[in-house]
Amino acid sequence: MRPTDIEALIAVGRPTVAPDGSFAVFATSRPDISANRNVGQLWRIELPSGEAHRLTRGVADSSPRLSPDGRRVAFVRGDAGGKPQIHVIAASGSEPVQVTDAPLGVGAFAWSPAGDLLAFTARIPEQGRYGSVEGLAAEAESPRRITGVRWHANGIGYIADRPAQVFVVAAPDLGSEPAYAPAPEPQGGSSAPAPRVPAEARQLTSGELSHDGVVFTADGSEILTTTDEIERERRDLRSPLIAISVDGTGERVVLPATLSIADVAVAPDGSIALLASDAGADGTDFVAPGVALWILEGDGPRRLTDPETIDLGEVGSHITAVGDDFLVQNRTRGEVHLLRVSRDGAAVRLRRGMEVTGHGADAAGRRIVCAVATNRSAGELLLLDADGVDARLLTSFGDAASRAGFVVPRELEVTAPDGYRVHGWVATPEGDGPFPVLLQIHGGPYASYGIHLFDETQVLVDAGYAVVYCNPRGSAGYGRAHGRSIRGRMGTDDLVDVLAFLDGAVASDARLDGGRVGIMGGSYGGYLTAWTIAHDHRFAAAIVERGFLDPETFQGTSDIGSFFGDEYVGTDPAAIRAQSPMAMVGRVDTPTLVIHSELDFRCPLEQATRYYTALRRQGTEAELLVFPGEDHELTRSGRPRHRVERFEAILDWWGRHLPV
Repeated sequence: MRPTDIEALIAVGRPTVAPDGSFAVFATSRPDISANRNVGQLWRIELPSGEAHRLTRGVADSSPRLSPDGRRVAFVRGDAGGKPQIHVIAASGSEPVQVTDAPLGVGAFAWSPAGDLLAFTARIPEQGRYGSVEGLAAEAESPRRITGVRWHANGIGYIADRPAQVFVVAAPDLGSEPAYAPAPEPQGGSSAPAPRVPAEARQLTSGELSHDGVVFTADGSEILTTTDEIERERRDLRSPLIAISVDGTGERVVLPATLSIADVAVAPDGSIALLASDAGADGTDFVAPGVALWILEGDGPRRLTDPETIDLGEVGSHITAVGDDFLVQNRTRGEVHLLRVSRDGAAVRLRRGMEVTGHGADAAGRRIVCAVATNRSAGELLLLDADGVDARLLTSFGDAASRAGFVVPRELEVTAPDGYRVHGWVATPEGDGPFPVLLQIHGGPYASYGIHLFDETQVLVDAGYAVVYCNPRGSAGYGRAHGRSIRGRMGTDDLVDVLAFLDGAVASDARLDGGRVGIMGGSYGGYLTAWTIAHDHRFAAAIVERGFLDPETFQGTSDIGSFFGDEYVGTDPAAIRAQSPMAMVGRVDTPTLVIHSELDFRCPLEQATRYYTALRRQGTEAELLVFPGEDHELTRSGRPRHRVERFEAILDWWGRHLPV
């Protein structure tokens, strides 16, 4: 595929299924270069026929949730100012009704069991900030007083002055008279009154605590949420589970801050299930965190799955309650399997051979609908029966990607010098070669490459490169020991593994030219790329992107700096320097392109500029490419034109230093 073919990559969001299993609603999203944004709408698909049609025609409608009676769909759409607001539409199709007008938009939301209320979170700006005073520009706001260790977040910015609060609002009656905007007053009135939403939201929480997620209890009297202290003396990744009374009479602690909670679900019988991990005695043990499924009982939480063998920590992982059981996602060896877990902890795998990215089910759990990614498609819907035996794809969005042209990578496992088995893939252009070889390294490090259609690889293969990529020690999906093996020793076994996989891939296919190789990676992959070229000089060139490059300065600049480096490279200054690419930059003589985003608060821009400057000062060939207005997620959700320009810059760099 070419860089502009990213428009053919259609992602499918988490589906929501009607209680009787007769239909499902889901959202699609794809990059649109002309609009220079991700666009998408809601779809309704009949079950089991698979007949589908667009339910909405907004620019970027997302996150559909069916009401308990299956007659209405709540979803997120941008308002006139582009802020995400809850809208509601009839499940059969109608004109959407805007329900919220949160000043900075809404976050999570949920229907009440009776379908009469919607709960949601929304960030509330401190007076005088973020447009709360008309005409007051950001640069004219008062200074921020920061007294804690955490004050910003990637993709958001400052957070202490806009905590997320919990609200409830009455669900609209779609058959009632519409709400009309008032006309301007004859004197002093606005000439352009703002549209009025039909109901006033009621704020249930206040103060400095920020709230994450909303789930109604089975009787609808309370809303479950987790809280997060924005500023404190030290980071603690554990979060209490709080129940807030819908009538505003107060709140109670359901579970003290003993676990790091990622998702909450309520079963039909009222039982509360959690995706959570044990963050250790000090609350910051997050390396290969061991996310498991838990259920709350009278004497506290009981763990249902074994985190040593089942990894439920995939980004976007969530719980679907089906009767007495729960559906969850287990990532393993580059795939994400759907599991059905019973109350006694028995886990049955319903589907493999793909990456399950979302799931929903009817009330009885007889029909399960999954959003999946495969080696031929960025997103499809899969229909399963309760046991996962009968399965069929309902959609064919991957046909557009097929027309763009792609190759199916070859799976490979090689043995590292110490006997460790390294698993990965090789993607090769058509023809006899010889092909120059690019070694790709993923981020994380506790993440993984998978079997899904990957634009990063496909664009390079289309340009004539063989691409090798693997999941070295430190990655997810191979057990916690594999993921924790590089804790305090980054750049050791992980370096051994990626180089062993490169050598094994070249040896496995005579078409791969082992004498002409390049290396590239982003985030942790940027770290390991920079580390590799300081220790191995075989590479014609390198690309270091959004990298974790200087652990010493990372602590005071990154949104996760208060714990990430401490857990991965330790706190001893000598040990930190021994694992720091910045400390080893003097050894680098490989031509290096450094790519970074201006608003990256995960791996801040200074990581790139200091590394680039050091390369130039010592005479190493280097270039720096900085993307304005983008954050750490440029390659996944950045502006489409920037994504295309990034690909073009990468192909230009390899064309100059490793020509096909």
